[in-house]
Amino acid sequence: MNKTLVAVVTVALAGAAIWWTQNRQDSSGTGEPIVQVVVSSSLSPMAEQGKTAFDANCASCHGPNGSGRDGLAPPLIHKIYEPSHHSDMAFTLAVRQGVRAHHWRFGNMAPVEGVSDTSIEAITAYIRELQRANGIH
Repeated sequence: MNKTLVAVVTVALAGAAIWWTQNRQDSSGTGEPIVQVVVSSSLSPMAEQGKTAFDANCASCHGPNGSGRDGLAPPLIHKIYEPSHHSDMAFTLAVRQGVRAHHWRFGNMAPVEGVSDTSIEAITAYIRELQRANGIH
């Protein structure tokens, strides 16, 4: 076999293996919460609306109260998502455009259809209040 062809096939297979490793979801996960989340007993009205929208649009993957789900999606109540690292706009863009996996090995996040800008703003307020209640500023 031609050495050039062997090299091209080797590079292609290596690239496919890297893509698969970074974009697959770990099917061995339990779906259990990844972190323990302290929930404030008094959420702002905006965060209360955000909790309702989060439960309807986000909790199936990101777990109750953003605690993550083992093998499915990361916790949002985590230092990685503090405001100085992921701005509020990052949450909006994640919902609108999806996210390429870069901090975790859960695979890419697809865009979430049908969530209004008002709901995204409320969800972000809810996540930020939970983060503060859990020492993430």
